[in-house]
Parts: sequence; structure tokens; C-alpha cells
Amino acid sequence: MKAIVQERYGPLDNLRLVEREKPAPSGKTVLIRVRAAGVDPGIWHLMTGKPYMVRLMGFGFSRPKVPVAGWDAAGVVEAVGSNVTALKPGDEVFGNCDARGTGTFADYACIPEDHCAPKPANLSFEEAAALPVSGCTALQVVRDQGKVGTGTQVLILGAAGGVGHYAVQIAKAFGATVTAVCSTAKLDLVRSLGADDVIDYTRDGLANSTRRWDVIIDTAGRRSFAELRRVLQPKGVLAMVGGEGGNAWTGGFLERMASASFLSLFSGQKMMVVTATVNTPDLLVLRELVETKKLKVALDRRYRLDEAVDALKELEKGHARGKSVVVMD
Repeated sequence: MKAIVQERYGPLDNLRLVEREKPAPSGKTVLIRVRAAGVDPGIWHLMTGKPYMVRLMGFGFSRPKVPVAGWDAAGVVEAVGSNVTALKPGDEVFGNCDARGTGTFADYACIPEDHCAPKPANLSFEEAAALPVSGCTALQVVRDQGKVGTGTQVLILGAAGGVGHYAVQIAKAFGATVTAVCSTAKLDLVRSLGADDVIDYTRDGLANSTRRWDVIIDTAGRRSFAELRRVLQPKGVLAMVGGEGGNAWTGGFLERMASASFLSLFSGQKMMVVTATVNTPDLLVLRELVETKKLKVALDRRYRLDEAVDALKELEKGHARGKSVVVMD
């Protein structure tokens, strides 16, 4: 099979398109014929090995534990491991390989059964491949951290990005009133997703706002705690996703987490840095939201497998409109 691999940490130019042996499923994993793979910031971090903290999280200290790039995928089950019970060959699925899988920028990939679910019937493979990690992150932030419900006033920064555009729709599906923050070029996209109000950060910003929100979801990571807390209700929730830009060791993640925990001790405001996980129950929730037309996937660009490095370089620039995918032949 063809696959995009990187044998050592470093620049994305180390990624190469090579021929590899097709993996075989075992235990609780399934082998899928990959039809499309999602492009996600986590891929970039794992391939560069920065922040160094990712190396200590089970992904390989001196070199990538899983040399094939890619996390999310959608495709058709080819074979199943001996302990798989819910899926069978021929099933159309979407999911995420995590550190137990074999990487999804390839013709075939092994995915843990508990990170996989039947593909939404009304999505293409390309759309489904763009959903798992960003969709689960948005769902868990809105439902679990924000506890969003009818009438909740929600502010979402980075609302046109991978996580942000799902968070807008999921918050609306849960009954919230959503204010979305994005750039001028993305205003129409965010409005089309159902946002009740849109703030163009290149013109208006939050500095002079007199409004306060019950829940703030920051997927952009460009604003200070002080600025966000000023527009958060006294008993509100601030949930931060991504936005890495700190030192080479932690990417600022641990520092933001410590600051959020410390400030929460002395305030009625609850602040947190969110790390989400892909799991079958939440994939099934996303599937239901998609099939009931409460959630749609905004696809930005499609790349061939031999263009995967270009896809990651574009992602690194931070100008995403929804999600991009790598499409297999």
C-alpha cells in the first residue's frame, strides 16, 4: 500500500510517500480501506515532535511510535481483529486511530474498535473523515465543560476553524444563543452555520464590548485570560482548546492549565484547558446530529495523498475554513 511516513521527528519535509506492507488487525482493532483522512493540528505536532511534551504521552520519545501520519479516517472495513464484536467487513465507518492504530495517511489503516463508528448515512467519506477528533472535541467542550443548554449565551472564538465550526452548530443544537468570532473572510460561513451574532475580530474585537457571556469557548488561543474573563459572566465557564504557541517543551499547555486552575480558585468563574478524546459513544452522538441535519461538515480543501505535506503546511498557517482532508485514489 502507499503511505505517508516519517521515521524521525523534524520538519514536515521529512514526510515521504512510500510503499509499505498492509497492516493486519488484531484484538480489538479493525482494518479499513481508507477513502479519506482528516487533516488536524495534532498530526503536525506529532510529526515535528514539538512541543516535546507529546513525546512523553506515549507517542514515542526519540522517534514517532507510529511512523505513518494521520489520525482521522473514513472508509470501509476490510477485516477485523479476533475480539471485535460490533463491526464486520463491508461496514462503512469513520474514526480515529490514536497511538494504538497505524496512521491514516495510507491506503489502509488499523483503528481501535472503540474509536470507530458507522459512518453517517448522509455524509460522504470525505466529510466523515473530517469529523472525529474535531467533532468530539467540540461536543465534549459544549456538553461536558460548558454544560450548554437552552438559553445559554455562548461566545466562540475561532468559530470558522475545525473545532470552532462544529462548536457553533452543537451549541445551537443544544439550545444556546451563539456569538461567533472570526475574520472578515469567514463571516458568511459562520452565519451559514447558524450563529446568532458574528463579531469580526479584525474590526470590532472584544476590548470595548459591554456584553458578558455564560460560556466562552476559545479555539484560537490569541487572547489573554484578563480579556476573556472581562466578558465572562461572574459564574461563567471559560474553556480553551488548542492555540499552542508557548515554549518548545510544553507549547504553553501546562502553563495555561496551571493559570486556569489557579484563577478558578479565587473566582466564581470556572476556567480550564480542554483535552478531548475520541470514543464510539460520542461518535454516535455526532452521527445522530449529522443525520438529523443539526450538524454539517464545512470542507475547506481536498488533497491527494502525494499532497499531504502541502495540506499540513497550509494547516500550520492557521487560516482554516472548516476542515481539510486527504483523499485516497
